[in-house]
Amino acid sequence: MTAEGIANILKIQKEYFRGGATLSVGFRKASLKKLKAAVLEREEELKKALYADLGKSPSESYMCEIGLVLSELTHMIKKVGKYSREKRVKTPLSQFASRSYKKPSPYGNVLIMSPWNYPVLLTLEPLVDALAAGNTAVLKPSAYSPNTSRVIEKLIGDTFAPEYVAVVTGGRAENACLLSAPFDYIFFTGSQAVGKEVMRNAAERLIPVTLELGGKSPCIVEKSANIKLAAKRIVFGKYLNCGQTCVAPDYIYCDKRVKEELVAEIKKQIAKQFGDKPLENPEYGKMINEKHFTRVCGLIDEKKVVYGGGADETSLKIEPTVMDGVTFSDKVMLEEIFGPVLPVLTYETLDEALENINAMQRPLALYLFTSDKKIKKYVTSHCGYGGGCINDVVIHLATSEMGFGGFGESGMGAYHGKDGFANFSHYKSIVDKKTWIDLPMRYHPYKKFNDKLVRFFLK
Repeated sequence: MTAEGIANILKIQKEYFRGGATLSVGFRKASLKKLKAAVLEREEELKKALYADLGKSPSESYMCEIGLVLSELTHMIKKVGKYSREKRVKTPLSQFASRSYKKPSPYGNVLIMSPWNYPVLLTLEPLVDALAAGNTAVLKPSAYSPNTSRVIEKLIGDTFAPEYVAVVTGGRAENACLLSAPFDYIFFTGSQAVGKEVMRNAAERLIPVTLELGGKSPCIVEKSANIKLAAKRIVFGKYLNCGQTCVAPDYIYCDKRVKEELVAEIKKQIAKQFGDKPLENPEYGKMINEKHFTRVCGLIDEKKVVYGGGADETSLKIEPTVMDGVTFSDKVMLEEIFGPVLPVLTYETLDEALENINAMQRPLALYLFTSDKKIKKYVTSHCGYGGGCINDVVIHLATSEMGFGGFGESGMGAYHGKDGFANFSHYKSIVDKKTWIDLPMRYHPYKKFNDKLVRFFLK
């Protein structure tokens, strides 16, 4: 799309928003219902597109993308009236007689830039929250998942007028044009490098942002953990979407006393979940493109591979791979992997492990496998990270009852459910002062009696 076309979309959306059409709860709820119907109608199209782009099976596409969007829609349709209400707060005695309240209001025109790894979920779920809060929106799906982007463009075009919700497809030129436009809010999901560029552009125009980034999310396996169950759940979360998940366990950091048992169980689980020939398994995904395939293959150190390691350049598939004897100086530990390669590191003491984790950039997620309640409390208190799980992985983002977001280098802001509504809302603080009384103490000329009254009220 041309710069002129993007400018025109923003122009008509600003005019539409200023007209107040999106403000009523009834309109928002009706819009969410229309979106839900559209997603249900095109469920099969979305599944086919996800398979074409990422090799996702129909079951995984629904479980990890389409179903989660529908769940968020169901939640918002039910709760949008409650979330939109003004909330009365206590008024200080010094402001007698008044009513004080917070009023949630939409920002206005929102830009949502989504990635390629979960192109349905990470495009439509923030849209749900933005529309529930009363905004208009421009969606910019990734050029790396073109099949899904085309379906989303048609879905949105058939469901909403462009002055309310529009889709802009394309690559870097379109991204640059959008980031130079005067949006009221920007929501970005993607890499740290691009996130910095988004924030740099937004800062020039003082546009607030939400950044959902990534990082090297650690998976700590403490000696009291249920090793068999830990291995089963780690394998599920690590190799989901061929490892291309922002909250996937990036590496295992385990007590050296349980390492051998854990690695053995992980090998068994990979074979059980993906078969002896995962490259021939039609339900095992692929890398998004040749560039990422080559990058991830370059992170594999054949000398340290204890399982997998194979790849097929034609299908862009890489075997679920486990590397043992890894150190923090190895190449695989110097960047976010974002692929089906699982390094295993060991620690002598838990304090040593936490010290090393805290010395790194703050991750989007942290996972802990343990049966010790004290260790659960200790680790969750002493590490900085976006969110995570105890004795599981990944599933903390699959709920509308908790916010999901990063921390520090892994992002800022959170969404899902109530937190998503709040993310796309500005809360106006309002005092409604009564006119039947007017306390004189704040007015000139000030007198000693006034000082006593002020001290009485403000203490």
